[in-house]
Amino acid sequence: MPREVRRYLACGSLAFLLPLAACATAPLSQSGALSSYDNLTSSDGVLTKSRVRVDKPDVLAAKTVRIAPASVASGALPANFSDEQRKLVLNAVDRALCVKLSDRLRVVNATETADLTVHATITHAEPTDKVAAGASKAVSIVPSVLSIPVPVPRLPVGLGSLSVEAEARDRSNQQKAALIWARGADSITSRPKVSEASDAYDLASAFGEDFGTLVATGESPFGKGPSLPSMQKIRSDLGGAHENSACDAFGRSPGVAGLVGGGLGLPPEWTDKGGNEQPATAPK
Repeated sequence: MPREVRRYLACGSLAFLLPLAACATAPLSQSGALSSYDNLTSSDGVLTKSRVRVDKPDVLAAKTVRIAPASVASGALPANFSDEQRKLVLNAVDRALCVKLSDRLRVVNATETADLTVHATITHAEPTDKVAAGASKAVSIVPSVLSIPVPVPRLPVGLGSLSVEAEARDRSNQQKAALIWARGADSITSRPKVSEASDAYDLASAFGEDFGTLVATGESPFGKGPSLPSMQKIRSDLGGAHENSACDAFGRSPGVAGLVGGGLGLPPEWTDKGGNEQPATAPK
């Protein structure tokens, strides 16, 4: 099921059908990384909590955008995340953001100036219990082995979560869009993978797409029905070349290997090669 559709199926709305339905909780954390927290308004999705502000005319007037590499607030990521996992989660934010922004804007290299500069900061994450994730994957295989077409929800324990905040600033360093975002994995739509960072990794991509939508359209990504992905997003998701060469800095999506690996419950670090090393500098 495409993520654009799955994201609208909340575990709460399906709980009466599936007794094991559950969601991890995630706080709407503020790290102080945003230049301003004024005029943010609640704009929750079915699975996501958020606070949003956007100057629509100004962001729609922009033609180019620069992505300052995502960063992590002090103590935001669990201690049991390896350096590889930390980099993978951060890169997933920027890669998804770059792909979504490419639907309308020309993304330039990190060292170039642009009409807008975007930067995301991870403020909180809960790790995935990989033992529980492995058990969930094992349980889900049983019906298929027995040829029983029954969907099996993920075990409602050890679900990970992610909280992120981000903003877009113009050439004069004025904030033009901001998003504080929090979401937990759920037992219905989240695929279990045997890695402490697996849920954070998947949610990082979800955040990147949501913030990219905010900046690209000038409207909240929530409160709307599902939409079809663009051709360039489909190509990128399948591991193809990016629309903007600047996105190459974040590497290509795992594509078919990632889909197969995810279906088998393999850690994302086994299938995602990550991105090229970039200076982790905040926007100036």
